[in-house]
Amino acid sequence: MDDRTVLISGAGIAGPALAFWLRRHGFRPTVVERAPGLRPGGQAVDVRGTARTVLDRMGLTARVRAECVAERGMAYVDARGAVTCRMPVHAFAGEGIVADLEIERGDLARLLYEETHAEVEYVFDDSIEALTDTGDGVRVTFARSAPRTVDLVVGADGMHSRTRELAFGPEAGYVRPLGAYLAYFGTPYPDTDGWFLMHNAPGGRVVGTRPTRHGRTSALFSFTSPPLAIDRRDVAGQQRLLAERFADVGWRTRELLAVLADAPDFYFDAYGQVRAQRWSAGRVALLGDAAWCPSPLTGQGTSLSLVGAYVLAGELAAAGGDHIRAFPRYEAALRAHVAKGQQLPGGGISGFLPASRTAIRLRDASMRAMTCRPLRRLTTRLFFSQADGLALPEYAATR
Repeated sequence: MDDRTVLISGAGIAGPALAFWLRRHGFRPTVVERAPGLRPGGQAVDVRGTARTVLDRMGLTARVRAECVAERGMAYVDARGAVTCRMPVHAFAGEGIVADLEIERGDLARLLYEETHAEVEYVFDDSIEALTDTGDGVRVTFARSAPRTVDLVVGADGMHSRTRELAFGPEAGYVRPLGAYLAYFGTPYPDTDGWFLMHNAPGGRVVGTRPTRHGRTSALFSFTSPPLAIDRRDVAGQQRLLAERFADVGWRTRELLAVLADAPDFYFDAYGQVRAQRWSAGRVALLGDAAWCPSPLTGQGTSLSLVGAYVLAGELAAAGGDHIRAFPRYEAALRAHVAKGQQLPGGGISGFLPASRTAIRLRDASMRAMTCRPLRRLTTRLFFSQADGLALPEYAATR
């Protein structure tokens, strides 16, 4: 078998990273993206552990470092803005809650696109609508483009993957809600001190601000809640919900909500994890959040996507393009690493979003203890080592 044409759904991080490696191995990838272009902005994402080795092998470490967000660390503040506890970046050798290799999601997606677009076909403002296995390929129907037949399809289209739904079944069978929602967006307010600041309020709510690479501030809102009957495309409804849920919260909440409606990069979704018993079905495979979304709480999503793209492309190359051999090897190589990366930090949602003032004070005390020198090594092993431990295979490039 010699499956060489690969259609990738999703132009975020996982999709272009896979396209990068597939081209290096002599495949012919095409990336289709529902959005009309690359999505700018977004929260800063971490590159951790084994993913740093992947970035080195891509030759992109220097470029990523040049566009990093210069965060000094994370701190919790009270309603008046006074700091109650801090976790500096250097406290855990750059691998703590805030890593020393942080880049805005949109910037990393752009770098990957710039590295690939000369040799990879990108189709924006389109999406996969139907998949039909023809025996020797996959017939793909699109929302806008003419149908085409390819050898393989890879869904790298996020937690709410359309590709996964078409090839594996409804989302309800794969996405596990974690009992909370999050929103983030860019603001016009300047950053003043380089810290990622967060203020918790009773009722399982948090408001945060963090610096951007361009000297401004992005905002983060999260709150606990059972599943809500709100359309993911109803931006106005989501913004009204935030304004209602946070109407009585202090600190900078009012001024952040005041610019909410004008944010061009507003994002809202539930915290969830994707658990799939298999990541391939016939000629269709899943990658990144579509296969194993760990949730933003873990800080592992980007790193797992980079590692997964490297391994999937490498196994296809090692199998000579035979997906029947490559897909099971891809899963076997990554299952334990992904399971480790999906482990939620201590306390899970309740640790991130304490319900009462007492719980907030206890969380602050716990964080102060974590940063004390006698406990740093234990904390690193328990909470910040999930991105390590995978021995990356060496895959010979074919071009």
